[in-house]
Amino acid sequence: MERVLLLVLFCFCGLVSRGQEPTENSLLWEITGLGMAKPSYLFGTIHLICPADFSLSDSLKADVMRTEQLALEMDMDDPGMMAGMMKAMNMSAGNELKKLVTEQEYARLDRYYKDSVGMGLAMFEKVKPFVLMGPLFSSLLDCQPQSYETALVELAGKQQSEVIGIETLEEQMAIFDTIPYKDQVKMILMMIDSLPQARKEFRSMVGLYKSQNINELYRMTLQSDFGMEGNEEVMLFSRNKKWIPRMRKIMTSKPTFFAVGAAHLGGEKGVIALLRKEGYKLRAVR
Repeated sequence: MERVLLLVLFCFCGLVSRGQEPTENSLLWEITGLGMAKPSYLFGTIHLICPADFSLSDSLKADVMRTEQLALEMDMDDPGMMAGMMKAMNMSAGNELKKLVTEQEYARLDRYYKDSVGMGLAMFEKVKPFVLMGPLFSSLLDCQPQSYETALVELAGKQQSEVIGIETLEEQMAIFDTIPYKDQVKMILMMIDSLPQARKEFRSMVGLYKSQNINELYRMTLQSDFGMEGNEEVMLFSRNKKWIPRMRKIMTSKPTFFAVGAAHLGGEKGVIALLRKEGYKLRAVR
């Protein structure tokens, strides 16, 4: 169960003018301005990736060393995170998975998870359906995935930097109470029924990530058949907007290395554009 929950945690935009949208291909950005004595940095992650595609550049490692704290979407170094996840993962109002699908769909899901994941649905009966996405990623990746967040936490630990979260576990888990549970199950069924297409799409996303094309990655995320499904506002846009004052407060206190999902960086409503709208200068670092 802990392995499943960790996978789930890893698998997881404010109107501005088009002139603020980033044009450079880069996952790593230096943040300066507004009276900051030292720069902070912003890095776009992909939460799970095969080891062959994983890379931490020398410039990234150097920029981590220049900062005094690491800020992830959530505090992945919190010893109470797993216990909090266990408390927040269940559906509200007594919902159960069997109530969200037909008998045939439930049997198909149960058979797939037994055959391909090695566990049935009994342990997931009352959890929010998105939790099922964690083990499903093993079918997409066909490898033992690595995590940029885990690697960054290890780097921060070596230099004794504090690890903090931009938002809380409770805030992230609450997102999946706003997206209808039936829609979450529908997305899982669609992915299972279209695994070759899903694998092809994910490979394309990894290609865009490795080329550091954050705007195309952002657009592909919005257009994905297996992604936002009309939930762009709650999954991306409103969170980006909410993060900006928090990031301002965090990097005003001390130089910070921010690492968030790369889909949050690009576009007119992305974090880079919103920070520029606030008056910060963001420079691509390669």
